[in-house]
Amino acid sequence: MTISSSLNAGVSGLSANASRLASISDNIANSSTRGYKRVQTDFHSMVNAGSGGTYAAGGVRTTNVRLIDERGPLVTTNNATDLAVRGRGMLPVASVTDIEAGVNPTMMLTTTGSFRTDSNGYLTTESGLALMGWPANADGSVTNAARDSSDSLEPVLIDLNRLSAEPTTEISLTANLPASATDVGASGAPEEQVVRYYDSMGRAEELTITYTPTVATAPATTGSNEWTMQIVDSASGATVIGEYTLTFDDSATSAGTLQSVTTTTGGAYDATAGSVTINVAGGPIEINIGVIGEQNGMSQLGEDFVPGTTEKDGTPVGSFVSVEVNETGEVIAKYDSGDSRVIYKVPLADVSNINGMKALDSQTYEPTDEAGDFYLWDPGEGPTGEILSYAQEESAVDVATELTNMIQTQRAYSSNAKVIQTVDEMLQETTNIKR
Repeated sequence: MTISSSLNAGVSGLSANASRLASISDNIANSSTRGYKRVQTDFHSMVNAGSGGTYAAGGVRTTNVRLIDERGPLVTTNNATDLAVRGRGMLPVASVTDIEAGVNPTMMLTTTGSFRTDSNGYLTTESGLALMGWPANADGSVTNAARDSSDSLEPVLIDLNRLSAEPTTEISLTANLPASATDVGASGAPEEQVVRYYDSMGRAEELTITYTPTVATAPATTGSNEWTMQIVDSASGATVIGEYTLTFDDSATSAGTLQSVTTTTGGAYDATAGSVTINVAGGPIEINIGVIGEQNGMSQLGEDFVPGTTEKDGTPVGSFVSVEVNETGEVIAKYDSGDSRVIYKVPLADVSNINGMKALDSQTYEPTDEAGDFYLWDPGEGPTGEILSYAQEESAVDVATELTNMIQTQRAYSSNAKVIQTVDEMLQETTNIKR
Protein backbone atom coordinates (compact mmCIF):
# COMPACT_ATOMS: atom_id res chain seq x y z
CA MET A 1 0.00 0.00 0.00
CA THR A 2 1.46 3.39 -1.00
CA ILE A 3 0.65 5.05 2.30
CA SER A 4 2.71 2.41 4.11
CA SER A 5 5.58 2.91 1.66
CA SER A 6 5.45 6.63 2.49
CA LEU A 7 5.88 5.76 6.15
CA ASN A 8 8.83 3.48 5.37
CA ALA A 9 10.39 6.16 3.17
CA GLY A 10 10.12 8.69 5.98
CA VAL A 11 11.73 6.27 8.43
CA SER A 12 14.60 5.58 6.00
CA GLY A 13 15.00 9.35 5.60
CA LEU A 14 15.35 9.75 9.36
CA SER A 15 17.92 6.98 9.48
CA ALA A 16 19.87 8.41 6.53
CA ASN A 17 20.02 11.91 7.97
CA ALA A 18 20.94 10.55 11.39
CA SER A 19 23.84 8.77 9.71
CA ARG A 20 24.90 11.99 7.99
CA LEU A 21 24.68 13.88 11.29
CA ALA A 22 26.96 11.25 12.86
CA SER A 23 29.62 11.82 10.19
CA ILE A 24 29.27 15.60 10.54
CA SER A 25 29.66 15.38 14.31
CA ASP A 26 32.75 13.20 13.88
CA ASN A 27 34.24 15.72 11.43
CA ILE A 28 33.58 18.69 13.71
CA ALA A 29 34.94 16.85 16.74
CA ASN A 30 38.19 16.22 14.82
CA SER A 31 38.50 19.66 13.25
CA SER A 32 41.68 20.21 15.28
CA THR A 33 43.05 16.67 14.95
CA ARG A 34 46.33 16.65 13.02
CA GLY A 35 46.07 14.60 9.84
CA TYR A 36 42.36 13.82 10.22
CA LYS A 37 40.51 12.97 6.98
CA ARG A 38 36.85 13.93 6.89
CA VAL A 39 34.00 11.48 6.29
CA GLN A 40 31.48 12.21 3.56
CA THR A 41 27.95 10.71 3.65
CA ASP A 42 26.33 10.17 0.25
CA PHE A 43 22.58 9.54 -0.30
CA HIS A 44 21.28 6.98 -2.80
CA SER A 45 17.62 6.63 -3.79
CA MET A 46 15.85 3.27 -3.60
CA VAL A 47 13.26 2.92 -6.37
CA ASN A 48 10.46 0.32 -6.22
CA ALA A 49 9.03 -0.89 -9.50
CA GLY A 50 5.46 0.31 -10.03
CA SER A 51 2.75 0.02 -12.65
CA GLY A 52 -0.23 2.05 -13.67
CA GLY A 53 -0.97 5.09 -11.58
CA THR A 54 0.19 3.58 -8.34
CA TYR A 55 3.57 4.71 -6.97
CA ALA A 56 5.36 3.08 -4.03
CA ALA A 57 8.04 5.07 -2.22
CA GLY A 58 11.36 3.24 -2.03
CA GLY A 59 13.17 5.47 0.40
CA VAL A 60 16.87 6.28 0.69
CA ARG A 61 20.08 4.66 1.85
CA THR A 62 23.50 6.09 2.64
CA THR A 63 27.13 5.21 2.13
CA ASN A 64 30.04 6.73 4.00
CA VAL A 65 33.49 7.30 2.51
CA ARG A 66 36.56 8.68 4.23
CA LEU A 67 38.30 11.10 1.85
CA ILE A 68 41.88 10.04 2.54
CA ASP A 69 43.09 11.72 -0.66
CA GLU A 70 42.09 15.15 0.70
CA ARG A 71 45.03 16.83 2.40
CA GLY A 72 44.90 19.44 5.10
CA PRO A 73 47.14 22.52 5.19
CA LEU A 74 50.75 22.07 6.35
CA VAL A 75 51.98 24.02 9.39
CA THR A 76 55.53 24.46 10.63
CA THR A 77 56.71 23.23 14.03
CA ASN A 78 59.94 23.37 16.04
CA ASN A 79 60.57 19.62 16.17
CA ALA A 80 62.87 18.13 13.51
CA THR A 81 61.01 14.82 13.58
CA ASP A 82 57.54 16.28 13.08
CA LEU A 83 56.88 14.84 9.63
CA ALA A 84 54.33 15.52 6.91
CA VAL A 85 54.04 14.42 3.30
CA ARG A 86 53.89 17.14 0.65
CA GLY A 87 52.13 15.54 -2.29
CA ARG A 88 51.14 11.95 -2.83
CA GLY A 89 52.27 9.07 -0.62
CA MET A 90 51.99 7.99 3.01
CA LEU A 91 54.44 7.24 5.82
CA PRO A 92 54.70 3.59 6.98
CA VAL A 93 54.15 3.12 10.73
CA ALA A 94 53.52 0.23 13.12
CA SER A 95 52.19 -0.28 16.63
CA VAL A 96 54.83 0.09 19.35
CA THR A 97 52.89 -2.39 21.47
CA ASP A 98 53.34 -5.09 18.81
CA ILE A 99 57.02 -4.24 18.40
CA GLU A 100 57.80 -4.42 22.11
CA ALA A 101 55.82 -7.67 22.41
CA GLY A 102 57.99 -9.24 19.73
CA VAL A 103 55.05 -9.62 17.35
CA ASN A 104 55.67 -9.07 13.65
CA PRO A 105 54.09 -5.60 13.31
CA THR A 106 51.46 -4.85 10.68
CA MET A 107 52.29 -1.91 8.47
CA MET A 108 49.86 0.99 8.71
CA LEU A 109 49.98 4.25 6.78
CA THR A 110 49.61 7.88 7.81
CA THR A 111 50.26 11.27 6.23
CA THR A 112 51.69 13.03 9.27
CA GLY A 113 53.06 12.41 12.73
CA SER A 114 54.96 14.01 15.59
CA PHE A 115 57.75 11.50 16.20
CA ARG A 116 60.18 11.51 19.13
CA THR A 117 62.57 8.94 20.55
CA ASP A 118 61.03 6.95 23.40
CA SER A 119 62.86 5.30 26.31
CA ASN A 120 63.84 2.36 24.10
CA GLY A 121 65.10 4.57 21.28
CA TYR A 122 62.20 4.01 18.87
CA LEU A 123 61.02 7.02 16.88
CA THR A 124 57.36 7.10 17.97
CA THR A 125 54.29 9.29 18.35
CA GLU A 126 52.37 9.89 21.58
CA SER A 127 49.64 7.59 20.25
CA GLY A 128 52.08 4.67 20.09
CA LEU A 129 53.03 4.58 16.39
CA ALA A 130 56.61 3.82 15.39
CA LEU A 131 58.09 5.11 12.13
CA MET A 132 59.21 2.32 9.77
CA GLY A 133 62.11 2.29 7.33
CA TRP A 134 64.93 0.27 5.80
CA PRO A 135 68.15 0.08 7.87
CA ALA A 136 71.15 1.67 6.16
CA ASN A 137 74.57 0.12 5.69
CA ALA A 138 77.71 1.58 7.28
CA ASP A 139 78.29 3.79 4.21
CA GLY A 140 74.72 5.15 4.32
CA SER A 141 73.45 3.11 1.38
CA VAL A 142 70.36 0.91 1.58
CA THR A 143 70.26 -2.66 0.32
CA ASN A 144 67.68 -3.25 -2.41
CA ALA A 145 64.48 -4.73 -0.99
CA ALA A 146 61.08 -5.79 -2.33
CA ARG A 147 59.01 -2.66 -2.88
CA ASP A 148 55.65 -4.46 -2.89
CA SER A 149 56.13 -5.94 0.57
CA SER A 150 56.63 -4.50 4.06
CA ASP A 151 58.64 -7.50 5.30
CA SER A 152 61.98 -5.70 5.01
CA LEU A 153 60.80 -2.59 6.89
CA GLU A 154 61.95 -2.17 10.47
CA PRO A 155 60.95 0.29 13.20
CA VAL A 156 63.41 3.20 13.26
CA LEU A 157 65.55 2.56 16.32
CA ILE A 158 68.02 5.20 17.52
CA ASP A 159 70.91 3.92 19.61
CA LEU A 160 71.08 6.80 22.10
CA ASN A 161 74.31 5.48 23.65
CA ARG A 162 76.14 4.90 20.40
CA LEU A 163 79.36 6.81 19.84
CA SER A 164 80.51 7.89 16.39
CA ALA A 165 84.00 8.09 14.91
CA GLU A 166 85.02 8.50 11.28
CA PRO A 167 88.63 7.70 10.26
CA THR A 168 90.48 10.06 7.97
CA THR A 169 90.84 8.62 4.50
CA GLU A 170 91.60 11.72 2.40
CA ILE A 171 93.82 14.76 2.92
CA SER A 172 94.36 17.63 0.48
CA LEU A 173 97.69 19.42 1.00
CA THR A 174 98.34 22.96 -0.12
CA ALA A 175 101.68 24.60 0.57
CA ASN A 176 104.09 26.93 -1.20
CA LEU A 177 107.78 25.98 -1.03
CA PRO A 178 110.29 28.85 -1.43
CA ALA A 179 111.92 28.73 -4.86
CA SER A 180 115.05 30.46 -3.50
CA ALA A 181 115.73 27.54 -1.13
CA THR A 182 117.05 25.41 -4.03
CA ASP A 183 119.39 28.12 -5.40
CA VAL A 184 123.17 27.85 -5.25
CA GLY A 185 124.41 28.84 -1.80
CA ALA A 186 121.07 28.37 -0.03
CA SER A 187 121.13 26.97 3.50
CA GLY A 188 119.21 23.82 2.62
CA ALA A 189 117.13 24.13 5.82
CA PRO A 190 114.00 21.95 5.66
CA GLU A 191 110.45 23.19 6.06
CA GLU A 192 107.90 21.33 8.16
CA GLN A 193 104.13 20.95 8.06
CA VAL A 194 102.02 19.06 10.63
CA VAL A 195 98.60 17.65 9.74
CA ARG A 196 96.24 16.08 12.27
CA TYR A 197 94.15 13.05 11.32
CA TYR A 198 91.84 10.56 13.05
CA ASP A 199 92.47 6.83 13.10
CA SER A 200 89.88 4.05 12.90
CA MET A 201 89.27 4.32 16.68
CA GLY A 202 88.63 8.06 16.56
CA ARG A 203 91.98 8.92 18.15
CA ALA A 204 93.80 12.05 17.00
CA GLU A 205 97.20 11.42 15.42
CA GLU A 206 99.60 13.60 13.41
CA LEU A 207 101.47 13.41 10.16
CA THR A 208 104.72 15.37 10.18
CA ILE A 209 105.64 16.31 6.62
CA THR A 210 109.21 17.54 6.07
CA TYR A 211 110.24 19.26 2.85
CA THR A 212 114.03 19.26 2.29
CA PRO A 213 115.37 21.28 -0.66
CA THR A 214 118.01 19.95 -3.03
CA VAL A 215 120.44 22.88 -3.18
CA ALA A 216 121.97 23.47 -6.59
CA THR A 217 125.77 23.52 -6.81
CA ALA A 218 128.03 25.72 -8.87
CA PRO A 219 128.40 26.34 -11.73
CA ALA A 220 124.56 26.09 -11.95
CA THR A 221 122.90 29.43 -12.47
CA THR A 222 119.39 28.40 -11.44
CA GLY A 223 117.94 26.44 -8.58
CA SER A 224 117.38 22.70 -8.76
CA ASN A 225 113.61 23.17 -8.16
CA GLU A 226 113.69 19.80 -6.36
CA TRP A 227 112.45 18.87 -2.90
CA THR A 228 112.35 15.66 -0.88
CA MET A 229 109.06 15.18 0.93
CA GLN A 230 109.15 12.79 3.91
CA ILE A 231 106.03 11.77 5.85
CA VAL A 232 106.23 10.49 9.43
CA ASP A 233 103.22 9.08 11.30
CA SER A 234 103.02 9.82 15.04
CA ALA A 235 101.25 6.51 15.59
CA SER A 236 104.22 4.64 14.08
CA GLY A 237 107.00 6.44 15.92
CA ALA A 238 109.78 8.05 13.86
CA THR A 239 109.44 5.69 10.91
CA VAL A 240 109.19 7.34 7.50
CA ILE A 241 106.07 5.92 5.84
CA GLY A 242 106.40 7.89 2.63
CA GLU A 243 109.23 9.63 0.76
CA TYR A 244 108.83 11.43 -2.54
CA THR A 245 110.93 13.68 -4.75
CA LEU A 246 108.99 16.71 -5.98
CA THR A 247 110.32 18.61 -8.99
CA PHE A 248 108.73 21.93 -9.93
CA ASP A 249 108.49 23.65 -13.30
CA ASP A 250 110.24 27.01 -13.82
CA SER A 251 109.07 27.70 -17.37
CA ALA A 252 107.30 30.95 -18.20
CA THR A 253 103.93 29.30 -18.75
CA SER A 254 103.82 26.81 -15.84
CA ALA A 255 106.17 28.34 -13.30
CA GLY A 256 105.72 27.00 -9.80
CA THR A 257 103.60 23.95 -10.68
CA LEU A 258 104.59 20.33 -10.19
CA GLN A 259 106.67 18.93 -13.03
CA SER A 260 107.22 15.40 -11.75
CA VAL A 261 106.82 13.22 -8.64
CA THR A 262 109.15 10.28 -7.96
CA THR A 263 108.36 7.68 -5.31
CA THR A 264 111.09 6.39 -2.99
CA THR A 265 108.87 4.73 -0.35
CA GLY A 266 105.11 4.66 0.08
CA GLY A 267 102.32 4.41 -2.47
CA ALA A 268 103.00 5.44 -6.06
CA TYR A 269 101.94 8.85 -7.31
CA ASP A 270 98.66 8.82 -9.25
CA ALA A 271 99.11 11.43 -11.96
CA THR A 272 95.40 11.50 -12.83
CA ALA A 273 94.20 12.15 -9.30
CA GLY A 274 97.33 14.05 -8.25
CA SER A 275 97.65 12.00 -5.07
CA VAL A 276 99.72 9.44 -3.20
CA THR A 277 98.38 6.81 -0.81
CA ILE A 278 100.22 6.08 2.42
CA ASN A 279 99.51 3.47 5.07
CA VAL A 280 99.26 4.86 8.59
CA ALA A 281 98.69 2.75 11.68
CA GLY A 282 94.91 3.13 11.30
CA GLY A 283 94.73 2.30 7.60
CA PRO A 284 95.38 3.91 4.20
CA ILE A 285 95.11 7.66 3.61
CA GLU A 286 95.08 9.30 0.19
CA ILE A 287 97.04 12.58 0.18
CA ASN A 288 96.35 14.95 -2.68
CA ILE A 289 99.43 17.03 -3.52
CA GLY A 290 98.28 18.36 -6.90
CA VAL A 291 98.12 17.40 -10.56
CA ILE A 292 101.23 17.98 -12.68
CA GLY A 293 101.09 21.27 -14.53
CA GLU A 294 98.00 22.57 -12.70
CA GLN A 295 97.75 25.41 -10.21
CA ASN A 296 96.57 23.34 -7.26
CA GLY A 297 98.11 21.48 -4.36
CA MET A 298 101.85 22.04 -3.91
CA SER A 299 103.67 24.99 -5.51
CA GLN A 300 107.13 26.57 -5.54
CA LEU A 301 107.17 30.33 -5.79
CA GLY A 302 108.93 33.26 -4.14
CA GLU A 303 111.09 33.15 -1.02
CA ASP A 304 108.66 32.20 1.77
CA PHE A 305 107.26 28.90 2.96
CA VAL A 306 103.48 29.23 3.18
CA PRO A 307 101.53 26.25 4.46
CA GLY A 308 98.01 26.53 3.01
CA THR A 309 94.63 25.29 4.12
CA THR A 310 94.49 21.56 4.68
CA GLU A 311 91.22 19.80 3.91
CA LYS A 312 90.50 16.33 5.28
CA ASP A 313 87.67 14.03 6.24
CA GLY A 314 87.23 12.05 9.46
CA THR A 315 85.93 13.02 12.89
CA PRO A 316 86.85 12.27 16.51
CA VAL A 317 84.64 10.28 18.86
CA GLY A 318 81.26 11.96 19.30
CA SER A 319 78.08 11.33 21.31
CA PHE A 320 74.58 11.26 19.85
CA VAL A 321 72.88 14.66 19.83
CA SER A 322 69.83 14.61 17.57
CA VAL A 323 68.10 12.95 14.64
CA GLU A 324 66.57 14.42 11.51
CA VAL A 325 64.69 13.18 8.45
CA ASN A 326 65.40 14.86 5.11
CA GLU A 327 63.20 15.24 2.02
CA THR A 328 64.40 11.99 0.49
CA GLY A 329 63.50 9.99 3.59
CA GLU A 330 67.01 9.58 5.01
CA VAL A 331 67.05 9.36 8.81
CA ILE A 332 70.25 11.14 9.86
CA ALA A 333 71.82 10.78 13.31
CA LYS A 334 73.96 13.75 14.38
CA TYR A 335 76.80 13.74 16.91
CA ASP A 336 78.52 16.45 18.93
CA SER A 337 81.74 15.87 17.00
CA GLY A 338 80.06 17.32 13.92
CA ASP A 339 79.72 13.87 12.37
CA SER A 340 76.42 12.74 10.86
CA ARG A 341 75.41 9.45 9.33
CA VAL A 342 72.42 7.96 7.55
CA ILE A 343 70.94 5.15 9.67
CA TYR A 344 67.57 4.47 7.97
CA LYS A 345 65.68 5.22 4.78
CA VAL A 346 61.94 5.92 5.10
CA PRO A 347 59.88 5.20 1.96
CA LEU A 348 56.49 6.56 0.94
CA ALA A 349 53.73 4.04 0.24
CA ASP A 350 51.26 4.55 -2.59
CA VAL A 351 48.09 2.65 -3.56
CA SER A 352 45.91 2.99 -6.63
CA ASN A 353 42.66 3.65 -4.72
CA ILE A 354 43.70 5.52 -1.61
CA ASN A 355 40.10 6.07 -0.43
CA GLY A 356 39.57 2.32 -0.41
CA MET A 357 41.87 1.78 2.56
CA LYS A 358 40.56 0.75 5.94
CA ALA A 359 40.51 3.57 8.51
CA LEU A 360 42.02 2.80 11.92
CA ASP A 361 42.63 4.79 15.10
CA SER A 362 45.12 7.69 15.30
CA GLN A 363 44.72 8.78 11.66
CA THR A 364 46.20 5.53 10.33
CA TYR A 365 45.02 3.41 7.43
CA GLU A 366 45.52 -0.16 6.31
CA PRO A 367 45.74 -1.29 2.67
CA THR A 368 42.87 -3.50 1.54
CA ASP A 369 41.88 -5.42 -1.59
CA GLU A 370 39.63 -2.51 -2.54
CA ALA A 371 42.55 -0.08 -2.27
CA GLY A 372 44.76 -2.24 -4.46
CA ASP A 373 48.38 -3.30 -4.03
CA PHE A 374 50.78 -0.85 -2.40
CA TYR A 375 54.27 0.10 -3.60
CA LEU A 376 57.07 1.60 -1.55
CA TRP A 377 58.71 4.50 -3.38
CA ASP A 378 61.75 6.55 -2.51
CA PRO A 379 60.34 9.99 -1.59
CA GLY A 380 60.33 12.31 -4.59
CA GLU A 381 60.34 9.47 -7.11
CA GLY A 382 57.47 8.08 -9.15
CA PRO A 383 54.12 9.62 -8.20
CA THR A 384 55.12 10.41 -4.62
CA GLY A 385 55.96 13.76 -3.08
CA GLU A 386 58.49 14.68 -0.43
CA ILE A 387 58.81 14.22 3.30
CA LEU A 388 58.88 17.51 5.18
CA SER A 389 60.44 17.78 8.62
CA TYR A 390 59.52 20.54 11.08
CA ALA A 391 55.97 20.24 9.68
CA GLN A 392 52.62 18.62 10.36
CA GLU A 393 49.39 18.32 8.41
CA GLU A 394 46.32 19.95 9.88
CA SER A 395 42.83 18.45 9.79
CA ALA A 396 41.18 18.40 6.36
CA VAL A 397 37.87 19.52 7.92
CA ASP A 398 36.33 22.92 7.05
CA VAL A 399 34.12 23.72 10.07
CA ALA A 400 32.02 26.28 8.13
CA THR A 401 31.15 23.66 5.52
CA GLU A 402 30.28 21.10 8.19
CA LEU A 403 27.99 23.54 10.03
CA THR A 404 26.22 24.32 6.76
CA ASN A 405 25.78 20.60 6.16
CA MET A 406 24.43 20.27 9.69
CA ILE A 407 21.72 22.86 8.99
CA GLN A 408 20.74 21.03 5.80
CA THR A 409 20.65 17.73 7.66
CA GLN A 410 18.55 19.16 10.45
CA ARG A 411 15.99 20.53 7.95
CA ALA A 412 15.91 17.24 6.05
CA TYR A 413 15.45 15.29 9.27
CA SER A 414 12.58 17.56 10.34
CA SER A 415 10.95 17.18 6.92
CA ASN A 416 11.14 13.39 7.10
CA ALA A 417 9.67 13.53 10.60
CA LYS A 418 6.84 15.65 9.21
CA VAL A 419 6.20 12.97 6.55
CA ILE A 420 5.87 10.34 9.29
CA GLN A 421 3.57 12.63 11.27
CA THR A 422 1.40 13.21 8.19
CA VAL A 423 1.19 9.49 7.42
CA ASP A 424 0.22 8.86 11.04
CA GLU A 425 -2.58 11.41 10.78
CA MET A 426 -3.80 9.88 7.50
CA LEU A 427 -3.81 6.42 9.03
CA GLN A 428 -5.76 7.83 11.96
CA GLU A 429 -8.33 9.23 9.55
CA THR A 430 -8.61 5.83 7.89
CA THR A 431 -9.19 4.23 11.27
CA ASN A 432 -11.89 6.77 12.07
CA ILE A 433 -13.97 5.69 9.03
CA LYS A 434 -15.13 2.62 10.94
CA ARG A 435 -16.54 4.79 13.72
